[in-house]
Amino acid sequence: MKLKTKILKWSAGVPVAMLNEKTATKIGVHANERILIVKDSKEFSTIVDTVGELIDEDEIAVSFELKNRLNLKHREFVDVSLGATPESMVFVTQKLNNKKLNQHQIYKIIQDIVNNSLSEAEIALFVSAMYENGMSMHETIFLIKSILKLGKRLNLNHKFVVDKHSIGGIPGNRTTPIIVSICAAAGLIFPKTSSRAITSPAGTADVIETIARVEFSSKELKSILKKTNACLVWGGALDLAPADDKIIHIEKLLKIDPEAQLLASIIAKKLAVGSNYILIDIPYGNGAKVSKEHALKLKKKFEYLGRYFKKKLICVLTDGSQPIGNGIGPALEIRDVLKILDPNQEGPRDLEDKSLFLSGKILEMTGKAEKGKGALKAMEILDSGEAFKKFKEIISAQSGNINKIPEARYKKDIFLKKSGKIIRIDNKLITALARICGCPADKSAGLYLYSHVGEELKKGDKLITIYTESKNRLNEAVSFFTNAKPIIIS
Repeated sequence: MKLKTKILKWSAGVPVAMLNEKTATKIGVHANERILIVKDSKEFSTIVDTVGELIDEDEIAVSFELKNRLNLKHREFVDVSLGATPESMVFVTQKLNNKKLNQHQIYKIIQDIVNNSLSEAEIALFVSAMYENGMSMHETIFLIKSILKLGKRLNLNHKFVVDKHSIGGIPGNRTTPIIVSICAAAGLIFPKTSSRAITSPAGTADVIETIARVEFSSKELKSILKKTNACLVWGGALDLAPADDKIIHIEKLLKIDPEAQLLASIIAKKLAVGSNYILIDIPYGNGAKVSKEHALKLKKKFEYLGRYFKKKLICVLTDGSQPIGNGIGPALEIRDVLKILDPNQEGPRDLEDKSLFLSGKILEMTGKAEKGKGALKAMEILDSGEAFKKFKEIISAQSGNINKIPEARYKKDIFLKKSGKIIRIDNKLITALARICGCPADKSAGLYLYSHVGEELKKGDKLITIYTESKNRLNEAVSFFTNAKPIIIS
């Protein structure tokens, strides 16, 4: 069917189209199914949405991305027909049947994800196949190469480009802004691109977004790096790994995190920003994503990938048996970070110690500190105020203000009803409680923990404060805390 293009002021991030519902019926396509668009000798398969009055029956509305892909002009005719199932779905089915895929097959799957030729349901099948059947190291390498090839690169061309990543799963644990500030103050280039939260109360991008912009173009990012040596931004805005961003979106919906995708996501993004030195933090333990046994296996895989891609990469295993820091939730976590960075304040000791330990590892890797003395060097930079100065430079370059942290409208202090010792804080229940509060969407929402496992408390001591943006959420959170008992006291 010949239809006239309608170029809307619409950027979807991917090449997509919209049809009038009556036109879609004539073609035989439903919302979220596939159409084939042909202009001259060029053709493109994409997912379509259907609407009512916004688009006439003789029109097809296209996003900027699709306009640019086919070089379309407003009101020109294109041929539109029902799209065939992409060849990549054959490969997805093979993976569902536990078959190993080669480089071409994995590349075609990732290419179709980037081109929006696979629906969310079809991407979910691929994610489920990876989760159920796993991937060999060869397949994981093919996945990394495909994600990398189909995204952009920063090309910083500098010897001392460093990066750090945690596999996550621990509430709080906001070490990254502290580590970036210390290492950048030591003269290292630290282009930290972070994700938003998948299943946790906050990701680093969510936390920094409470006080600064986190979405920038590659050109803007390079300007920030030139000024400050570092950045703390959301990676999704840079188009470094568009396939990965779409897969992560599906992982959020499914609440699963396939190991091969975790490995590929982390390594591909580090390679895309040009990192030469990479530190991977793997928290393990009761309530963490992985056990110690699994953590050791992951460590071997990360280190193998580091050798394969000729990068200096080390993994450290850290205690993930309870939350780290006091604040849980974007605004509360940035307050912890500022207390640690500011030499005139005192922040949570566990968060500071872990940040110094990880910073020290990076300083030793890059020769900025002698072996075994990295944490001491990191402490000197922190205590001198140089790290705080660097952090303020980064936030200023990202159009931010450290004095404008959002505050929650409602809060509830919960006090201890009898004396005792904290014997367990359940990470998963604390995460669930924080999300009931509204994290990470409500930046000011979350929890403040006053004590950790092993500490003795007296009757009447403040145990936790719950923060929300609505009374309903506050009531629901208090009820959940009372019934689920995320903090066990003996």
